[in-house]
Amino acid sequence: MFRKDIVASSPGKFILLGEHAVVYGKPAVALAINKRFLCRVQLGEIDALNGMPINPKIHPHISYILKTSGVTNVTIHTQSEIPSSSGLGSSAALCTSLSAAIRAIKGENIDVKDLANDAFNAEYEVQRGASPLDTSCSAFGKGIALNCPKSMGKYIWTAEKERNKWDIFEIPVPKMTFVVGYTGIKAHTGQLVERVRKYKKHNKFATDIVNEIGDVTFEGMDCISKYDVTGLGRAMTKSHKLLSILGVSCRELDKLVSASLKYSYGAKLTGSGGGGSMIALTDKPDKVCETIRLHGGMPFIIKTDVPGVTLE
Repeated sequence: MFRKDIVASSPGKFILLGEHAVVYGKPAVALAINKRFLCRVQLGEIDALNGMPINPKIHPHISYILKTSGVTNVTIHTQSEIPSSSGLGSSAALCTSLSAAIRAIKGENIDVKDLANDAFNAEYEVQRGASPLDTSCSAFGKGIALNCPKSMGKYIWTAEKERNKWDIFEIPVPKMTFVVGYTGIKAHTGQLVERVRKYKKHNKFATDIVNEIGDVTFEGMDCISKYDVTGLGRAMTKSHKLLSILGVSCRELDKLVSASLKYSYGAKLTGSGGGGSMIALTDKPDKVCETIRLHGGMPFIIKTDVPGVTLE
């Protein structure tokens, strides 16, 4: 039986380690953040988003989820605290909250693994390649690791696409302070994922860099388990250098990362790159915010260990 009105919300995230390499089955870690995407779904006469008809070319994630759910004639209202195309998981939070709302309005019992899988399929289709990291983090919240040692976390589910396979784990999140610096430049995840794919296909050096990002991610995971913020910071900074070599950083990100290092254990871009945001691990968040602001970024201090998708 259909319900008439459902509200769901999901957290954004930042990738701590492993972006881009995770698309190829390498390990990665993401943490949910205290900025959320809210989605209200109501039964209506046409498919509409915030008062306008849904256009598949403009709203591909929403169109995909509606199409695969079999639900029609719904009015969707969205409200986001997450900057769009910022590298902070706005599309994953959208997909996860929308999937939860659609399943709930159909009267289904909600399994968080199904929401994570729905959202992952949408991201994979729209971006022509993705990992289940962002969507699992938005669905489950707190900390998520892919392809990590079993001793590090609690196994949740496994996702597979083509030749790639990811085992998804919940991991303990020690209390750490991060500052996000948003460049204000919208990142185009699909384009950057495709750029890396082509580079990797035609250049063995790119494959070596992807493998090294995976190795650094394992190093960082070990530091997290030991609450070694100094070692974790080193892994973050090394990861940024490798991502820069891979060609997904930009001048604005490099500037904010470099400026933040003076007051941080480590700093790096987060997400697909090409703009979007960087993160810094620090015990001097006010100093980092000030230097990011002085170098043209928009900073904010973030809290981790936050819940995943919720329904009202």
